[in-house]
Amino acid sequence: MANLKKIRTRINSIKSTQKITRAMKMVASAKVKKSENRVKASRPFTYELEKMFYRLLHSVCEIETKETKFKEPLNNYPVLLEERPIKNVGLLIMTSNKGLSGAFNANVVRFTLNQVQAYKEQGIGCELFIVGQKGYNALKRVADEAGFKITQTYLTFGENPTSSQARLVASDMARSFVNGDIDSMEIITTRFRNMMSYSVEKWDILPLDEVEQDFANEEFSDMEIEPSLPYVLAELVPLFVSSIIYQAMLESIASELASRMTAMSAACNNAEEMIEKLTIDYNKARQAMITQELTEIVGGSMSLNK
Repeated sequence: MANLKKIRTRINSIKSTQKITRAMKMVASAKVKKSENRVKASRPFTYELEKMFYRLLHSVCEIETKETKFKEPLNNYPVLLEERPIKNVGLLIMTSNKGLSGAFNANVVRFTLNQVQAYKEQGIGCELFIVGQKGYNALKRVADEAGFKITQTYLTFGENPTSSQARLVASDMARSFVNGDIDSMEIITTRFRNMMSYSVEKWDILPLDEVEQDFANEEFSDMEIEPSLPYVLAELVPLFVSSIIYQAMLESIASELASRMTAMSAACNNAEEMIEKLTIDYNKARQAMITQELTEIVGGSMSLNK
C-alpha cells in the first residue's frame, strides 16, 4: 500500500516547484515583450546601415589606402575590407548566462559544433568568442576534442545589452582579424521570430561579399563623399560591424526569454498534471486504508459476537 505521508510530501514539493516555475514564467513574460520591442525597433536601423554601407563600397572603384594605419584595430578598414584566403574563422557565439530556458543553449552549442566540424573538414580552423556562461561551460569541455580554440569570453553581459558592449566585442574580433589570427568574422546567434519560435543562424560579417543578396536588386548610384573616403570608412566600418553584433545580441536575448517563458509554461502544466495524478493516488490509498480499517473493525466485532 502506498505511503500516504510520502505521497503528501511529494505533492507539497511539486507545488513549491510550481510556484517557482510560475514566477519565472511571469518574469520572462514581462521581459520578453520589452525585448521584442527592442529587436523590432533595431532591425530597420541595422538594415538601412548595411544597405548604405554596401552602396558606398559599390560606388567607389577601389580603396587605395593600404598604407593607412590606425591605433584602434576596428578603424583599420583597409585590412578589414581586404580579401584574403580563409585559414581561420572567428566565430562569435551568442548564449545565455542562465539556464531553465528549454533547449535554447543546447541548440546554439549543437549548431556551433556542427559548424566547427564542417570547417574542420575543409581544413579551416576556428577561434571562438563566446558570450554567455552556459555556452562557455558547454564548449570548453569539448574544445580539445572538437579542435577549436576559445579566444575570448564575455560572461558578465546581462539581459540589457548595450552598444558599448557590442563595440568591445567588435574591437576584440577586429584585433584578431588585423593581427592575422582569423581571416573571417561570423556570428552564431538565434533570430527571434515570435513568442513561440526562434531559429539558430550564422551571420557573416567579414570579409564582405561584393553585394549582399538582400541588396542585389537595389539601384546603386554614385555618391559624393565628404570630407573624404578614408574618413568616412574609418567611421562607418566600426559602426557597421558593431551594429550587426549589437543586433545579434538583441535577437539572442529575446529568443532566450521567449524560450524560458515557453519552458516554464510547460513546466507549470506538467506540475499541474503530476499534482492531479498524485492527488488521485493519495485519495485511492487513503480510501484503501479506511476500507481496511473498517474491515478489521467489522471482523473484530463479528469475532466477539460468536
